[in-house]
Amino acid sequence: MLNKNIETFIGCDQEYDESNIVIFGAPFDSTTSFRPGTRFASKAMRSESFGIETYSPYQNKDLEDIAVYDGGDLELSFGNTEKALHQIETYTKQVVQDGKIPCMIGGEHLVTLGAVRAVADMYPDLHIIQFDAHADLRDDYLDEKLSHATVIHRVWDIVGDEKIFQFGIRSGDRSEFLWGKDHVFTNKFNFDGLEDIVERLKGKPVYLTIDLDVLDPSVFPGTGTPEAGGVSFMDLLQAILTVSDLQIVACDINELSPIYDQSGVSTAVACKLLRELLLSIHPGA
Repeated sequence: MLNKNIETFIGCDQEYDESNIVIFGAPFDSTTSFRPGTRFASKAMRSESFGIETYSPYQNKDLEDIAVYDGGDLELSFGNTEKALHQIETYTKQVVQDGKIPCMIGGEHLVTLGAVRAVADMYPDLHIIQFDAHADLRDDYLDEKLSHATVIHRVWDIVGDEKIFQFGIRSGDRSEFLWGKDHVFTNKFNFDGLEDIVERLKGKPVYLTIDLDVLDPSVFPGTGTPEAGGVSFMDLLQAILTVSDLQIVACDINELSPIYDQSGVSTAVACKLLRELLLSIHPGA
């Protein structure tokens, strides 16, 4: 008998009801300010994931031993940013209400806003940890409130002061850094102080958002807005493992734009980091 071919991320082919984590793609890049293409990330990652193993020698864990469901890509509205965000919010809310951890693959960074809206409804004391090259704290970009350049400011509108913790930041308008001093915690350039923040957030619900351009473009050129001076793969991996001690209730990984790295290295890096993220946050793994 022939079976329906459904492509999933490697090792993430469990049934929904049996899974603790649900991954899904949000192929949206309509507000990208420089080079679009992140809408192709989730499909590329699923396809290229079979170039890596399910086993992690870093953690001595295997995707085959945990329960992850790959829900595929959402069908998001083009030309209507708010509607697309609502579609992401609706899907994320269902996952959270079912007692599972949503793990979204972007897409541009604005997709985080849709997911945070849903998660914050369930966890009023939600805290945000952001790994990123860019502050994303503008109140508007070219007179638009909804942009990947404003996403963390919009998240702040939801969670408020002393709830957002940024690491790796090395780019932004001067006004963003001035505003941020009064409203968010920002560690520039690297992950110094992350362990202290983890201790501070023990027992609190945390949303982890990883903009892959936090990596140096020599490691990760396949992104829409590359910024020199980023962290290494091992730096980011260690940061992910460090925050895994927290109550991660939702997460995302975004801003891979595979068309800007024809070698495929950036997609391979993204796949490996997603594997490590899933293994590190899975309950009981």
